[in-house]
Amino acid sequence: MAEKTAVEKAAVDKKVIPEAEELPKAIVRRVVKEKLSQLSKDGADISVFKEAIMAFSESARIFIHYLSAMANDICKESKRQTINAEDVFKALEEMEFPEFVGPLKASLEEFRRKNAGKRSASKAKEANKKKKMKESPVENGGEEDMQDQGDANINVDENDAPDDN
Repeated sequence: MAEKTAVEKAAVDKKVIPEAEELPKAIVRRVVKEKLSQLSKDGADISVFKEAIMAFSESARIFIHYLSAMANDICKESKRQTINAEDVFKALEEMEFPEFVGPLKASLEEFRRKNAGKRSASKAKEANKKKKMKESPVENGGEEDMQDQGDANINVDENDAPDDN
């Protein structure tokens, strides 16, 4: 097998990844350092080289792409166009990462529980807002109602309309 030329090596080394696909370095660094400190027996702060952070980031990006493609295939097999959580769980199992499914399901349930509270609070707030809007014309002596009706009853004769020509 022939050795790669310097130009080929440079092209591989300078592979450009769209910025939108890059994972935030600060978040990757924090996740890696938190996990390493959890695994450390003395709880000491562990240093991580910049190249290692980039390797973690690129590995995670590739994993996300692969998992997305697998989940998409499962979704298409079910004749659907929207990937759901079950598709992701099945994809993880097909990729031979079944140990990720349990913790992921637990995280999803917690996420749903938190959002259910936010959603019900948001609906209550919207209902109160609508209630106040309905009460508003009565409190103002019906002035807003009269203005709305007046605008709706204006007739425009086609002959009086300005010419566009």
